[in-house]
Amino acid sequence: MTIRPTVWRKRGSLLLVFAAALAIASVQVAAQAPYPNKPIRIIVPYPPGAGTDFTGREIGALFSKALGQAVVIDNRGGAAATIGHALGARAAPDGYTLLLGTTGGLVSGPALLGSKIPYDPLKDFATIGLATYVPYAIAVTASLPANNVKELIDLARASPRKLNVASPGVGTPNHLGAAQLMTLTGIEIVHVPYKGTALVYPDLFSGQISIMFDTLSVAIPFIKAGRVKALGITGAKRAPALPEVPTIAEAGLAGFSADLWLGIWGPAKLPREITDKLSSDIAKLLKLPDVRERLAAQGMEPVGSTPAQFAEFVRRENAQWSKVVKSAGVKAE
Repeated sequence: MTIRPTVWRKRGSLLLVFAAALAIASVQVAAQAPYPNKPIRIIVPYPPGAGTDFTGREIGALFSKALGQAVVIDNRGGAAATIGHALGARAAPDGYTLLLGTTGGLVSGPALLGSKIPYDPLKDFATIGLATYVPYAIAVTASLPANNVKELIDLARASPRKLNVASPGVGTPNHLGAAQLMTLTGIEIVHVPYKGTALVYPDLFSGQISIMFDTLSVAIPFIKAGRVKALGITGAKRAPALPEVPTIAEAGLAGFSADLWLGIWGPAKLPREITDKLSSDIAKLLKLPDVRERLAAQGMEPVGSTPAQFAEFVRRENAQWSKVVKSAGVKAE
């Protein structure tokens, strides 16, 4: 029997309609599936080995346990953390790509670069929750003849521009912490930017580099092993992991504030129900005694917040770091 072409066309049209209906049904089923139903990526805007990377992996492991999905850490360092933050801003707003946002990419970087930065830190992201504060240690080469912050200031004042301070890049919080110290005390120290803190340590051990502001989470093993000396920490109180190291405020610099903070963000159009779920989950996780103990051992202070509290915190931080950049005269390369 011969089937006329018109019959084929009708059957073909019906098949197309059926296929389209199946596709729509699949999308609807996927949309109705509870979040999350596949692995989640967390962008860490620093290279492996940085303090931010350690925190990102800790939070990733916590999220994986709480959400029942694999969490993949995607390190995207460079340009004072702005590369990774820009990638986070452009991600699909579905909750499957998140950003471990930092002081560097969301307040100090924008304060330094202004309109040149490829995203708006207040408009292009959805705040989810503040995760941790991570104080910096003023770490110096073991041979430096200074054993506290006052002696360091006196040494730098006696020999202007003879000492140097390393950072993982111009405009990073590490750099601006050092710049703030110079502004408050009037000392002159030469800034040497590197491409990541892991690259600094061999030169700090050898004495080629005199000073580095680094997160406690990275510096603690080297401090405890005697490879470097910790002269002070930037937190408001002494760190439980290094109770013998005084705060910078104890050295008489009461106006000094340069903690690194880390939080979870999504792209701006992230649905509110996903934002609220993630914020609630991370706040609960950060209250667990074993989690708090593990983070504290690495020099981190667990926080947790609502999205609204985090957004207000970021606005205050933007104002503070803009003042630091202006008063220190820091310029982008």
